[in-house]
Amino acid sequence: MSVVGTHHTAFHVADLDRSLAFYCDLFGCEIVWQRLNEDEYVRRIIGYPAASLNQAMLRLPGGEHQLELIEYRGVERTPVDTSPPNPGTAHICLLVTDLGETYDRLVAAGVASVSPPVSVVAGANTGRLAVYMIDPDGFRIELLSVGPEDPYE
Repeated sequence: MSVVGTHHTAFHVADLDRSLAFYCDLFGCEIVWQRLNEDEYVRRIIGYPAASLNQAMLRLPGGEHQLELIEYRGVERTPVDTSPPNPGTAHICLLVTDLGETYDRLVAAGVASVSPPVSVVAGANTGRLAVYMIDPDGFRIELLSVGPEDPYE
């Protein structure tokens, strides 16, 4: 078996409409498609024969990678603790220009963050700024600056 690329990353969300507003309005994602999926083959793949999936596929800005948002319906759901140290949690990293301005805009829109932007002082991203923002379901959205920037701190 040889991996030849990526197709998408998926986040399972509590409310698809809320998450679409978050990712499209605040991050500039574009809806590729959206549907209520009750196909039998999908139910077999996911292992939930009674589930309906309220789904949307989003194109992330500046690339071809896609983010799928899935709201499960018709099955019991329990929110998980999305704290980063917990196994099974995830984050996505978005490259941004002018991270300070982006951060200020998101905070003004009510998006929570773990910290203000931080200067990376070691490793592969030395000289960049980075920050974790938090989506409505607790997923971390890492913003990583591209190009020269003054430190925000």
